[in-house]
Amino acid sequence: MHHDMHVDLKQLFVKNYLHSCDSAGLFFILPCTDSFINVDMRTITFDIPPQEVLTKDSVTVSVDGVVYYRVQNATLAVANITNADAATRLLAQTTLRNVLGTKSLAEILSDREEIAHSMQSTLDDATDDWGIKVERVEIKDVKLPVQLQRAMAAEAEATREARAKVIAAEGEMNASRALKEASLVIAESPSGLQLRYLQTLSTIAAEKNSTIIFPLPMEMMQAFMKR
Repeated sequence: MHHDMHVDLKQLFVKNYLHSCDSAGLFFILPCTDSFINVDMRTITFDIPPQEVLTKDSVTVSVDGVVYYRVQNATLAVANITNADAATRLLAQTTLRNVLGTKSLAEILSDREEIAHSMQSTLDDATDDWGIKVERVEIKDVKLPVQLQRAMAAEAEATREARAKVIAAEGEMNASRALKEASLVIAESPSGLQLRYLQTLSTIAAEKNSTIIFPLPMEMMQAFMKR
């Protein structure tokens, strides 16, 4: 007795021989001796759980990611490995640790795209015999040890403070240079100092202050002190 079934992209084992069905239609199997396996050919995604990785510069970080893959050759996926999905997941974890183990912390933090591409290429080559096509790999999160986070925060704060001091010193230097230039101008033109003096008095008067201080020339003060 024959039993017919409508299948789409199925794989049939018939009397220990593997037959592929590359299109939809009616296929006959013997219920007692034959069996079929349905293989999903769509893109599948899975998360790589956080992996503890020792970087090239001896820093322990926790890194996770996501992998996009699909079955490209259903015959190989069924015939060459027991569970292609589980094997791909385990291999992704191993590949993540191996690839990141060759990188420094700075490289991991700054070159995620390059690292993800390297992982994708390595995984794709390793799963080729399983009929798997790894389309994309992404690095999701890189977690640093708490002590390292504090040290990096302290270093960043020290860098900001040092930069602020440099900016302040540059400002003082520029101000000193401007004062020197102003003193040279005043020395060459005493009338300019008198004009500036009158402008200052006018500004003070406009502010309606109750107390006005009149600066006196040093020559006049020295004359009073001699008396």
